Amino acid sequence: MTMIQCVSPVDGSVYAERPALSPGDAEAAVLRARRAQKSWARRPLEERVALVLAGVARLNAMAGDVVTELAWQMGRPVKYGGEFKGFNERSNYMAAIAGEALAPLVVERSAGFERYIAREPQGVVLVIAPWNYPYMTAINAVAPALIAGNAVVLKHASQTLLAGERLVRAFNEAGVPEDVFINAFLDHDTASRLIGEGQFDFVNFTGSVAGGRAIERAAAGTFTGIGLELGGKDPGYVMEDADLDAAVDTLMDGATFNSGQCCCGIERIYVHESLYDAFVEKSLAWVSNHRLGNPLDPQTTLGPMAHKRFARIVREQIAEAVAKGARTLVDGALFPQDDGGAYLAPQILVEVDHSMKIMTEETFGPAVGIMKVQGDAEALALMNDSRYGLTASLWTRDAERAARLGRELETGTVFMNRADYLDPALCWTGVKETGRGGSLSVIGFHNLTRPKSYHLRKAG
Repeated sequence: MTMIQCVSPVDGSVYAERPALSPGDAEAAVLRARRAQKSWARRPLEERVALVLAGVARLNAMAGDVVTELAWQMGRPVKYGGEFKGFNERSNYMAAIAGEALAPLVVERSAGFERYIAREPQGVVLVIAPWNYPYMTAINAVAPALIAGNAVVLKHASQTLLAGERLVRAFNEAGVPEDVFINAFLDHDTASRLIGEGQFDFVNFTGSVAGGRAIERAAAGTFTGIGLELGGKDPGYVMEDADLDAAVDTLMDGATFNSGQCCCGIERIYVHESLYDAFVEKSLAWVSNHRLGNPLDPQTTLGPMAHKRFARIVREQIAEAVAKGARTLVDGALFPQDDGGAYLAPQILVEVDHSMKIMTEETFGPAVGIMKVQGDAEALALMNDSRYGLTASLWTRDAERAARLGRELETGTVFMNRADYLDPALCWTGVKETGRGGSLSVIGFHNLTRPKSYHLRKAG
């Protein structure tokens, strides 16, 4: 029997473990979901919406346990109270637009014809969720999939082993049938086998580029629909007319919040030469105020990274940049809790360039490089010099200028005077090695359903 373990970054102990389903038991679980899906889809939309919102409310009622479990599983400080703000915002918005998003597109209703395009659920949806925001990322697909009439099998990352279990428990207790929303402890081989056998009608994966490639290989030839949100190297660009203090506050928070483990976190910053020195000075002061420590301490603002191997990648990128001429600014003496393992001090690097991994490869940690630029053309070229494309954050008082630059940016979302945020009314999507497809918004509902056309010619 294969055991799936969560090793806590807090102290290196095994915090939780669960037995992985055998291939036979996994197939049986998917079969139960398939048998339950048709009756779930036949329920009125309003009833499905109400049950999903009841599940959301039930999870909120478990907030104390959820927040503590998150700290132990992946290191987020209890100070921040979990993920409930974004979790609720996303699920509530998708519930609110469900009627409009899933309504038939009527072409003709006349004495002679009814012609329209209806939206039908995909069937059984596999949601593979990551550890960095285990509830918010899962709900991006879970809420609209269930509302649209799909059955959902949730496979969570081993690092947040308990998150999937708790989420499904909350929804089941609120009235969503147990076979309609299933938590499955699956190892990689079993998950790939189920996908390769065409057991699912749609797979929604959030994770690494390597993981996305594995999903695509497993699904090859099955014609299974796939949505992928993969890596990122999101840039910020501070123009000469930016609100400097606001830019520092938002971009530094975007670079370090959740120990930098955010898919749309800020990983590289380009600053107009006229503001560069001031931006760097203020950013250093901002980051130096962090308190690194045990995430169960309510005074801690920066917990450990989710695993020491993730912290090792950040340290290696910093070392490589320094070897190539970069300078680190944050005084390590301010963060004696940095233990060389999962506990990692934040860092700002200057005199960086795109020969360094810190500016080109995903870091996914509390370290950011800052480069001086002369203007829009240089900044645009640097921002597009990436194999990723999730978001870009532009700082200016000129919305027309931001939109003009946005049209040239190779990215899924363009922010102006904002960063590290997911707007549920807009499609969450990416380009290049960040993935394909999109979640949330009306488009998220469309990806979790399929169109069916009706051409009804009336007798007589």
